[in-house]
Amino acid sequence: MTINLFEFRTVPAIEVSWGGAAKLGESLAARFNERRILLVTDAGLVKAGVIAPVLAGLEKAGFSVHVFDRVVADPPEAILYDCVAEANRAGARLVLGLGGGSSLDIAKLVAVMMNSDQSLAEMYGIGKVIGSRLPLVLVPTTAGTGSEVTNISIITTGETTKMGVVAPQLYADFVLLDASLTVGLPPIHTAATGIDAMVHAIEAYTSRVRKNPISDALAREALRLLGGNLIAACRNGADRNAREAMLLGAMLAGQAFANAPVAAVHALAYPLGGHFHIPHGLSNALMLGPVLRFNAQAAAPLYAELADLLGVPGRGGAVHRSAAFVDTMQKLMDESGAPRRLRDVGVPEGSLSMLASEAMKQTRLLVNNPVEVKEEDALALYREAY
Repeated sequence: MTINLFEFRTVPAIEVSWGGAAKLGESLAARFNERRILLVTDAGLVKAGVIAPVLAGLEKAGFSVHVFDRVVADPPEAILYDCVAEANRAGARLVLGLGGGSSLDIAKLVAVMMNSDQSLAEMYGIGKVIGSRLPLVLVPTTAGTGSEVTNISIITTGETTKMGVVAPQLYADFVLLDASLTVGLPPIHTAATGIDAMVHAIEAYTSRVRKNPISDALAREALRLLGGNLIAACRNGADRNAREAMLLGAMLAGQAFANAPVAAVHALAYPLGGHFHIPHGLSNALMLGPVLRFNAQAAAPLYAELADLLGVPGRGGAVHRSAAFVDTMQKLMDESGAPRRLRDVGVPEGSLSMLASEAMKQTRLLVNNPVEVKEEDALALYREAY
């Protein structure tokens, strides 16, 4: 086999520990010299009592902690600027992101902006960040985005638009995977974030750009773990085995798509989040079925491999197995309990043309898709999802 030139990057240290968040202070004290921490999270986790034991453990280990808990879904630039300002006032020298993908994305950029005079506008795009950042620790509380191991942060830049910063400086120094933090996640959020992670694995495996043997191996294992445990995690949120498998799978999928980028599912999902504030994981889940069917013939050999991976019954050639994979994914999503139609989440039919036009702006993502997506294709896909 001839292997094309590729480069693979990821975070330097990952700890997997059930209940590890309560001992995070001890772990960080052994790893870092800095003792003034900015903890970036959201008010829901504070209210749910998730943050208190982590904070107590950090303070017991000798850390001075300032908590910024105003992160919201699809965070706007204003939230990021507020967080940077508070971090400066607190004299923070280490950034800890604890929460869903939005909190982790804000934490990444705060760690960069605290150590740089570069403007945020200059950072948007791929490889635009200059210089270094503060030490950065990320702890996810959902099994979905994989943001803890990616070099990507997505920020809402206007009323309906998002932009991304993609740079190696956004890889964290240390990641803790504590699946006990995901136990309280409701079934609908478990389903949406879990399907989001599956999208990451599938799109990385079929990516036209930078697909490589390491990302393939990670995507395959991620999909095996996620596909085998999604329904169990949705039905019984306290199932430790399922929760640990889902969090590990989401992380592996994150490593895969950080190196072999995602494609049309994400390109069509972003306008849904921007215009109708549909959570990112759910918007991906809504568009996955139509895009899988759209790609099925071109991606048939790869989808057939994934069908075998998931143990999809039956035989036949690549096209037949590809169709079986798509059907299996559809059934899995139906069984998860996540909303399945755009109409079910308040998207008006009259907006579909506008969404298709907006999706065409996601050139960074569309270039990775196995099949070229034109505006008329995007409109047809939205109609199919409606």
